[in-house]
Amino acid sequence: MESITKNRQSLDTLRAMVARAYGDHQVPQGDDWATELGFGLYNVAYRIRLRDGAQVVVKIAPPSDVEVLTYERGAMATEVAALRLLRERTTVPVPDVHFSDDSHELCDADYFFMPFIDADNLGPLCDSMPAAERVVYNEAIGQANREINSVVGDGFGPLTGPLQASWRAVFLGMAEDVLRDGQRRSVDLGWDYELVRGLFSAHADCLDEVLEPRLVEWDLWEGNVMVREGKLLGIIDHERALWGDPLIEVLFTGIDLPEFGDPAAFMRGYGQKPLTPGEQQRRRLYSLHVVLVLIIETVYRGHTDPGQYDWARKQLDQLMTMFGHRAEL
Repeated sequence: MESITKNRQSLDTLRAMVARAYGDHQVPQGDDWATELGFGLYNVAYRIRLRDGAQVVVKIAPPSDVEVLTYERGAMATEVAALRLLRERTTVPVPDVHFSDDSHELCDADYFFMPFIDADNLGPLCDSMPAAERVVYNEAIGQANREINSVVGDGFGPLTGPLQASWRAVFLGMAEDVLRDGQRRSVDLGWDYELVRGLFSAHADCLDEVLEPRLVEWDLWEGNVMVREGKLLGIIDHERALWGDPLIEVLFTGIDLPEFGDPAAFMRGYGQKPLTPGEQQRRRLYSLHVVLVLIIETVYRGHTDPGQYDWARKQLDQLMTMFGHRAEL
């Protein structure tokens, strides 16, 4: 999907980036060594063949003059921190960070290099894949996600800080940020903003059950998984990672909203037991938050295709019904 957040660069700029990361001797020759990878929805990424034939990927953050959602500010620094943390403290397959640059000397944004993963993106494969094979993959994703969530932090909040002692404070802050983002750009939710805002505060007590900050991906779904021959070879796109409640992970969303996909195989691989009443309430708040993000980000990314917006609006209507509200006909 096209997005105004994709910060495309010229071949000359990419050559300068390669030189800074790997040295002048690795700068490619000719003009057929860089290919934009098309499955990203936020950052732009290029597959690059270095002069010695090695293949790497450079990922570039959005342009500095493009307004992004509040939680997306500094997202590339979060991803770099997450990749290093995962490689140090888990066995989950994630790419190494070869080089990162936040100087903005070569372009107007952060960027980093990592190895190219020679595998298929699971997301586009799912619709044509036999159901039994998809189940195997989703169980494996559940296992990997549980290992990620096993990493314990010193507080709740962004990987790059600041941290807080209360998950309730952090999550309510996340919800308020996205609501303010929507109001700032007059995004139509189909529901009154104050009504939605009130749901978070009215049901916030269940958030106090979360006492231990865990490493959370929050965006680990099939589209961020690279596979080959039945194995997970890499998990990509970690810019939304934070210290929080594992139940916020996106593949749990199907518990509330079936159109996000049946979560049974993921939950089985994860080892998730049936949710307690408090966990059910938290999960519903997390579903509400992610659907708001999916609606509001379409305006910030300049989407011209209304598909995501319309779909997410329907999900919001379902959730509001679960919270006891009915849409006006």
